[in-house]
Amino acid sequence: MVNNKLAYIIAVVSEFAARFSLNPQQAYRYLDRFKGIDFVDRFYNVEHTQSFEDVVEDLALFCRKNGGQLA
Repeated sequence: MVNNKLAYIIAVVSEFAARFSLNPQQAYRYLDRFKGIDFVDRFYNVEHTQSFEDVVEDLALFCRKNGGQLA
């Protein structure tokens, strides 16, 4: 399960990067700073059942609530 979760988090970071025109490293740093990585880790059981589009929107909203500025 840990490998599945890690692979999923990597895929989510990649999708987030593509959506906001960032490189994967920038996306990871943003998600880490505004607690998005923790969000995906904590709610993996629910989030992995959603589309990547929905997960990216969830992350963007969550990060904005934690001070992020991407819209």
